[in-house]
Amino acid sequence: MNILVTGGAGFIGSHYVRTMLEGGFAQFEDAHVTVLDDLTYAGNRDNLPAAHPRLAFVRGSILDRQLLADVVRGQDAVVHFAAESHVDRSIRGGGVFVRTNVEGTQALLEACLAAGVGRVVHISTDEVYGSIEQGVWSEESPLLPNSPYAASKAASDLVALAYVRTHGLNLSVTRCSNNYGPYQHPEKFIPLAVTNLLEGRPVPVYGDGGQVREWLHVDDHCRAVQRVLTGGRAGEVYNIGAGTAVANLTLAHRIAELCGAGADMVRHVTDRKGHDRRYALDQAKIERELGHRPLTGFEAGLAQTVAWYRDNPRWWKPLTDGGVRA
Repeated sequence: MNILVTGGAGFIGSHYVRTMLEGGFAQFEDAHVTVLDDLTYAGNRDNLPAAHPRLAFVRGSILDRQLLADVVRGQDAVVHFAAESHVDRSIRGGGVFVRTNVEGTQALLEACLAAGVGRVVHISTDEVYGSIEQGVWSEESPLLPNSPYAASKAASDLVALAYVRTHGLNLSVTRCSNNYGPYQHPEKFIPLAVTNLLEGRPVPVYGDGGQVREWLHVDDHCRAVQRVLTGGRAGEVYNIGAGTAVANLTLAHRIAELCGAGADMVRHVTDRKGHDRRYALDQAKIERELGHRPLTGFEAGLAQTVAWYRDNPRWWKPLTDGGVRA
């Protein structure tokens, strides 16, 4: 079995690759994994083994159609994590998000068609649904994205599903809630809060901090993606949630406690433009059809994540020292 993982040096993609190489996915213990990653600021070759007999690493962009044709050839399946994913960066400049997330996805799908790839999973986000005051989004909920990032992901979802209906590509889409865990770039909220506190800096919280998010451990996300890869139906969307809803301000104070800091280290800052107030996913479909349920409790997972950043400053300090922050 040959698997291509785009964006496999990023936070979520690298966890998926490491799990597969460690034999964590049944019946894929002998799979050969090719990672395609452009190693932008969010990709890190150190997130993957330096050498492994079942790993090949290719540096390059999913916008490079010739490279895609070469790397997709001979693959049995493609798991497409590669994306620009930070909302604040998309607000400052949306062009790269459209190019990578929309044009790059379309280029990859064309390559998959030409190479006769048997199975594709396209990784997306709950942010494509927009904001919801109450209740939960199902996979049939309308797409109402509010940020350039979310809009680019919604567009890529529609392109991907069109390739199923038009060309018969065996592809499923996953939409996950907010991820957390080790190896996440410190521009994202949880690692930003942790690394700021470990360096004696305050935690910035947008607006009143009442924005509510569900938090999904990266390992639970990757296990769900594997379930969709092996058992998901073509043309179907699968929500991947955690069922743990926390307001940003509450989370900031909890992280401060875990880092041994006081409430005075949590600071309110001007709210983000177009900031979604609440996200909430209905994950009944993936539970019912594929038997997936999250295993990592949020309190335990958060404590483990804080401990990982405390124990691994060599990984994250070069990123913060370079001024790459949210």
